[in-house]
Amino acid sequence: MYLKNVWYVACTPDEIDGKPLGRKICGESIVFYRSGDGTVAALEDFCPHRGAPLSLGFVRDGTLVCGYHGLEMGCEGKTTGMPGQRVGGFPQIRRYPAVERYGFIWVWPGDAAQAEPNEIHRLPWAEDPAWAHGGGLYHIKCDYRLMIDNLMDLTHETYVHANSIGQKEIDDAPPKTVNKGDQVVTSRFMENITAPPFWKMALRGNGLADDVPVDRWQICTFTPPSHVMIEVGVAHAGHGGYIAPADRKASSIVVDFITPETETSIWYFWGMARNFRPEDEELTAKIQEGQGKIFAEDLEMLERQQRNLDAWPDRNLLKLNIDAGGVLSRKVIDRLLAAERTSSVGQPIIPIARASEAS
Repeated sequence: MYLKNVWYVACTPDEIDGKPLGRKICGESIVFYRSGDGTVAALEDFCPHRGAPLSLGFVRDGTLVCGYHGLEMGCEGKTTGMPGQRVGGFPQIRRYPAVERYGFIWVWPGDAAQAEPNEIHRLPWAEDPAWAHGGGLYHIKCDYRLMIDNLMDLTHETYVHANSIGQKEIDDAPPKTVNKGDQVVTSRFMENITAPPFWKMALRGNGLADDVPVDRWQICTFTPPSHVMIEVGVAHAGHGGYIAPADRKASSIVVDFITPETETSIWYFWGMARNFRPEDEELTAKIQEGQGKIFAEDLEMLERQQRNLDAWPDRNLLKLNIDAGGVLSRKVIDRLLAAERTSSVGQPIIPIARASEAS
């Protein structure tokens, strides 16, 4: 139940630094590595000789070498050599389109003929020196749609993240959810409140007082296949909130790339991009550490939720007004899945709208 003719974040460049990486994406076992010219190659993680995972091998002079019998694999999926053997007749294995962009490595697990790099989700801040970004990766045993639900309804912050970003005022501020083409946007605004601990730290990091009332905002944008960007921040109260001048606020974009591994497991690439004090590496590390702890708090809840849903697959779940972001996102996914099943030719069917990338 996931789209395949789309781009997903597969890994980060450091994960293939001098070695191959095996990773399952949308049920496809793929090995990633750098070819001789430094570009990223992505192949089926299957040696045509005896079926060993090529990811258990190594990279020599840009060539992937199987760790079982030394078979050498070219980046197009064709065997190029093997000690003492003729390999001209070896079958070619599958190659997946892969692109390195914005500090991530992206893969297209579907029909390679439909892959268009221009459809990769745009991240203008990633190429702007006025912005800094720090993040990480979690492997979570849950349906990718449960994570989308989680990120499109931040009401849970009051309870799951009570000691970091949660506060009762979130419950009291009703969210507003709208469709924008294939995007879904849920927003929540709070005025004249006390900043929670994480945002007190961010205010101090931007040289601002943390003991005064603030206005807070959360704008969650879902974009297919499974990306969620969340504009978040606090500003000293009375200065315009979301549109307050830079010297009165601390604002960021929470970056969430959710890549399905299987029907019930995901690779979750999380991060935060900010446009204040981008040169402060210590602040970047501090925010990254704090955010990593926050997302770790979601991990147990999501995995236990998945186990409950597996145990009681026929139970009907309630839908409340706070669930609108997740519900509408699932409707977008279902519609695009139906279109993908009936489409075998033509251009990629997932248009990438760009409202969520605005800072």
